Amino acid sequence: MPEMPKPKPQQVQVAVELTSGEPLDQPVLANYATVSIVQSLAYLDFGFIEPAALAVVAQAAQQNKPLPKTLRGRRAVRVAVGLDVLQRLQQQLNQAVAQLRPKPPATS
Repeated sequence: MPEMPKPKPQQVQVAVELTSGEPLDQPVLANYATVSIVQSLAYLDFGFIEPAALAVVAQAAQQNKPLPKTLRGRRAVRVAVGLDVLQRLQQQLNQAVAQLRPKPPATS
C-alpha cells in the first residue's frame, strides 16, 4: 500500500506577551551573542564585553600587534531552546534585518 504524503504543518501567528520572572522589569544589555547546539537544544548565550576592551582589541588589530588570547566578558543570560524555536527565531531575525536595509528609491 503506498504511503500517504504527510500534510505540511500550517503556520499560524498568535500574539505572545512575555512577563518577567524578576521583580524588576529591566532589559539586559548584551553586545555579544553565541549559539551552540547540544543534544537537540540550542543554547543562546548573550553577554556583555566592556566597550573599552573591544576598542583595545580593535586598535591592536589595526596596528598589527598581538591580540589577546581571551577576551573576558560577563554572561547576561543563557537561553536553551528547541531546534524548532531556533528556526522560528531565525525567521524573525531575518525579517527584522530585512527591515533595516535601506529601501531602493522609487522610480517614477
